[in-house]
Amino acid sequence: MDRHARQQKLGTDERAALRLEYARPWVDEIYSECVKLRSQLLPKSALGEAVNYTLNMWVKLRRCLDHAEVELSNNVAENSMRPIALGRKNWLHVGSAKSGPKVAAILSVVESCRRMGVPVKEYLLAVLPGMSEKKLSEIAALTPARWNAARG
Repeated sequence: MDRHARQQKLGTDERAALRLEYARPWVDEIYSECVKLRSQLLPKSALGEAVNYTLNMWVKLRRCLDHAEVELSNNVAENSMRPIALGRKNWLHVGSAKSGPKVAAILSVVESCRRMGVPVKEYLLAVLPGMSEKKLSEIAALTPARWNAARG
């Protein structure tokens, strides 16, 4: 469904309508089956745990119906993390235990820039200097998407 939407270059509203028409019936059926199965399964069985997990996470799992900008598949996110996973052994000694989360944050920002077509070097050179002096209320304007939109 999302592949079709991308190929047709559908906007968010059209994607939302497409999902409601085609995906919502499947989502509703999955929910009904899980509710029915919950009463028939032992809670500690593998399937019982899977059903309970699904029902406990239901609000989050169905967000794709309410937010068409959210991809149905996480393949893009998984593929963007592959170089990080492959380089993990090389980064065992990035400085200290405190450095790891900082490196992860920078890599996340770099990957966000790549996905949105934002020039990484230009973005980092524009945003990083003086960032520590920014007010918390000004930080949201520095995300790659907002920065790119503001520069025109």
